[in-house]
Amino acid sequence: MTRIPVLSVPVFVLALAGCGEESAQSPLDGRDFDGVAYSEPAPYSGKVMDGYLKNARVWLDMDGDSQYTPGPMTVTLDNGNQVVLESGEPTAMSGPGGEFSLDIAELQVPTEVGPDLNPSNYPLFALTLPGKTLEETYSGDVPVESAYLLSAAPGIRVISPLSMLSRFRSMLFLTSGTNSDLPQGLASLNLVRDYIQAQDEQAHAYARAFVRFLTSQFPETYNGVLAQANADGTERLLSQEAAHLLGVSLVKHASTIVKMVDEAAAYGNYASVDAKLLSLPEVPINLNDPVLVTSQRIYAHPGNQSNLPVSGTRVDESAGLQFFYSEDGRVRSVDVNGCIFPSMAELARIVRHGGYMANLGTQWLPSVSLAFNESLLQFTNDRDVDERLVFDWDNQTILFDSATTCHQELGIEAGSELGGAAEVTYTWDVIDGVVNLTARMRGANDSVITRQYSSDPTWSNGTISGFSLTENAVEQVSLALSGDMSACSGVSGLDPVVGQLVSATQGYSVSGYEPQPANFENLTLEFDVRSDGDDQLHRLLRFGFLNDDMAGFSNVIADAGFEWQMFYATVGSAEFVPGQPNLIAVADLLRFGGSKGCGEAIERAGGGLFASVRYSYQSLSDHLIGLIR
Repeated sequence: MTRIPVLSVPVFVLALAGCGEESAQSPLDGRDFDGVAYSEPAPYSGKVMDGYLKNARVWLDMDGDSQYTPGPMTVTLDNGNQVVLESGEPTAMSGPGGEFSLDIAELQVPTEVGPDLNPSNYPLFALTLPGKTLEETYSGDVPVESAYLLSAAPGIRVISPLSMLSRFRSMLFLTSGTNSDLPQGLASLNLVRDYIQAQDEQAHAYARAFVRFLTSQFPETYNGVLAQANADGTERLLSQEAAHLLGVSLVKHASTIVKMVDEAAAYGNYASVDAKLLSLPEVPINLNDPVLVTSQRIYAHPGNQSNLPVSGTRVDESAGLQFFYSEDGRVRSVDVNGCIFPSMAELARIVRHGGYMANLGTQWLPSVSLAFNESLLQFTNDRDVDERLVFDWDNQTILFDSATTCHQELGIEAGSELGGAAEVTYTWDVIDGVVNLTARMRGANDSVITRQYSSDPTWSNGTISGFSLTENAVEQVSLALSGDMSACSGVSGLDPVVGQLVSATQGYSVSGYEPQPANFENLTLEFDVRSDGDDQLHRLLRFGFLNDDMAGFSNVIADAGFEWQMFYATVGSAEFVPGQPNLIAVADLLRFGGSKGCGEAIERAGGGLFASVRYSYQSLSDHLIGLIR
């Protein structure tokens, strides 16, 4: 953006009369009047700028959805009465000097209904239109090439990139003393004033850089709609969640952007900074704001018993997982307090979806380490993070770093602290839909144990895939699905009262274990796939498996094999997430108990528990806010 000269015009007064305020002057002829009949609300006026912006859509966001809402629009007052705004939210196009005036006559409310609606109680928004919105520059008006959204906190009438930053910092309760404090250069500025009129070149340089960052995150499809000849900025494109994410992302990266501007301002000459030449962060963002798994609490210690499984249901917490994501919803790391051992099948499923957890439907199928004594010791000591998974998507690598001795029985030697050589390095390739995931594990005396997992793209139901697993080139185990998933007859519709019913099954077989438990036959995956027309369930309820690593611990008795039972939020409950119905709430690890029949309900077991995993979820925006604070 190009800076503009200071205009030789009188100072623009922002402290204008509010809604319903009377004129302080009497009529010129000296007539007396009662102060009511002649009362008119003054326009709600202000400015919108990067440089001053002409032909930008401005509106008062009265319903809090971050979009322009047309009329008729109903506003509920604090007293419960309702007011209908026939024209919708007050809106206008900005004019020369970025000035706008909103007609707020409809915000006057009859006395018997309630008090007038005060425009200063609502935030202002501004949206630029590609090719139509003009920025005032030294060389004349320049059309804005890309759309972007700006906002200002309630009562602030200067809408700019800096006012948007200020608004979201206040919304996120960021105050002095937090880790996210801004650099001194920006912290010392008044973020809500007209920096052009104040001739504040430093603030204007920051604003230009912020705008370039905001345009880079604005969806290209929406940008195309707003560039159409008939577009006027009243189109409802960005959701409330999307607008919120854009603001959160600006707050998160503001410090980095400010430092870049400071470095580019040679000898403090901020007027010379060209925002187009800055190597600003390129941050893709998922404006759908999906709900993502953000933590797991693992209960795998037998309490006052010596062996697993426990005779009842009491298992103590022995590990915790914390998940971290980038703005586009891609998992980037997992911190572990205690011990886990990553499932290669689940890592391969995540790889298949590029790391975008929400695309999995069922997020992060459970896996645990049954080295319960060691895990509990690590979990309860002072070290917050004992193990860590780090995903490097650019280099197709996952690193598992452990500072514990939990995995020595598996032949894996651990380091004394995190940050050294990884205990397990995973690499992958995807060829014709086949995910080949290779794990290289650091063993004793600098030996290397190599395991390779290869998925079978021919047989996959979206949650479980056929696969083969080899260790040092020798096949250890394979799983094959038998035919397609088969829906159960007579089980349809979603009943909020009935939590989980087997409504589809799929056979599978496992090979590679000798001897295989006698009861480990006629295996069936059991699903709940009912639908009410809005949410299609695809819930894996139970699956049995064999695992020599887990069964190899001296205190684990697993001669019949294992099974996971998954439990989900009841449809229609407060915990249910519309549009994402397949989020596991609790997963229990049990002795394998054979297959269930169609229509049978899946309920929590009364005993024989090896472990239990409890899930917590957050929206992507809430997760990112937590990273900022």
